[in-house]
Amino acid sequence: MYSVNVRDHFMIAHSFQGETFGPAQALHGATYVTDATFFRDRLDADNVVVDIARATDVLHRILGRYNLTNLDTLPAFEGVNTTTEHLARHIADTLAGAIHDGELGETARTLDRIRITLHESHIASAAYERPLQP
Repeated sequence: MYSVNVRDHFMIAHSFQGETFGPAQALHGATYVTDATFFRDRLDADNVVVDIARATDVLHRILGRYNLTNLDTLPAFEGVNTTTEHLARHIADTLAGAIHDGELGETARTLDRIRITLHESHIASAAYERPLQP
């Protein structure tokens, strides 16, 4: 299995609901270093997994929707605890849609899977991995 990884970051504010989260129930900020990893069994006709420049641009555009935003105010996250795990899945699903729509090029539509990893710090991260083919 081949893979290519691109990285970016974004900064958000949010709060959580529920005793589980203790002090994090209050509004607080987070900066996520974000890895998008693309996988395929075989390289495409150009011998690449995915065009790195396109992958970088699309990831940056997706993360830009949330950068410097209070997630609590966005309709997509209304009533949702925007945990690192939940955000990783949301970003992966958004990226999968961009791939399906051809934003990373035609051959990207034949990628096998993707993984989004959100690094909360140098010691903690969460990831979501999903297939792209039925």
